[in-house]
Amino acid sequence: MRLPAGREGGRRRAVGAMTESNADWMGSLPAALRSYPLSNLAIPGSHDSFSYWVDEKSPVGPDQATAIKRLARISLVKKIMKKWSVTQNLTFKEQLEGGIRYFDLRVSSKPGEMGQEIYFIHGLFGIKVCDGLKEINTFLEQHPKEVIFLDFNHFYAMDESHHFYLINRIRSAFGSKLCSVQCVEYVTLQYMWEKKQQVLIFYHYPLYEEYPFLWPGNKMPAPWANTTNVHKLLQFLETTLEERSRYGTFHVSQAILTPRVKTIARHLVRGLKNTLVHRNLPMILNWVKAQKPGVMGVNIITSDFVELVDFAATVIALNDLLLEEDDSATTS
Repeated sequence: MRLPAGREGGRRRAVGAMTESNADWMGSLPAALRSYPLSNLAIPGSHDSFSYWVDEKSPVGPDQATAIKRLARISLVKKIMKKWSVTQNLTFKEQLEGGIRYFDLRVSSKPGEMGQEIYFIHGLFGIKVCDGLKEINTFLEQHPKEVIFLDFNHFYAMDESHHFYLINRIRSAFGSKLCSVQCVEYVTLQYMWEKKQQVLIFYHYPLYEEYPFLWPGNKMPAPWANTTNVHKLLQFLETTLEERSRYGTFHVSQAILTPRVKTIARHLVRGLKNTLVHRNLPMILNWVKAQKPGVMGVNIITSDFVELVDFAATVIALNDLLLEEDDSATTS
């Protein structure tokens, strides 16, 4: 997929700590882990996964308060919004090549636009959803043993006709790769490979009941700390892991800090990355390194700016602990 005009040339191509060596990490897992439920594996994900490009020239999104929409008539306000709306630097393709397998997706129609086109949204509009789905499917065609989770968890300015349009685009993009709703514990890599399926869609809207390939949102709980304080965040992540359901759901640990209005006001031009992410990522990564996957352990862990530290590789490496568990069980 080509990025909208002006974006491709200006993007920084370096992907930091992420490398393409993680492009086939699921297919490369040891045989013993292929029969583990995906809900028990450690899987790296991204927060507001699509926000690597947002359109300063489009209207402010319907996810924003009326006061923000009024202020955004001033062009400088949109430039500032962009600094706080962008939570990723990498495209879907680059994230996938770097090992990211869970994508946090918020979508919206564009008020005043004819037709039913749906866009990604985080304060400002991103690319068309159908373009993102095509980019993801191209990767899956080239990496048939990789499995992804697409979590459609926020919908704005969408009536049922918009939902039907979006669901049909999802079905058209992935076809037989879509995994139908199943007992969570049955869904292993081996299961997905045997069925030649690669995509689990989570859809936080009642229409999921009408489509066998739409998993209900409650199967993908993602508790949100909503704090700027890294210590409170880490305590929240610990608490919510302890409260995690043992069976029947996946689980997202959102290892992200969320700016308050006063945070943005104090650091207007610095943006999210320079204000909250850079200085706190090392401590968050240390928390990740101390985790274990498994029935009551971590499952999916999400981060902002996934390339800034060795995030994906660190999460993937946690799966080795499951092998150590198996070895100790065999020898005892």
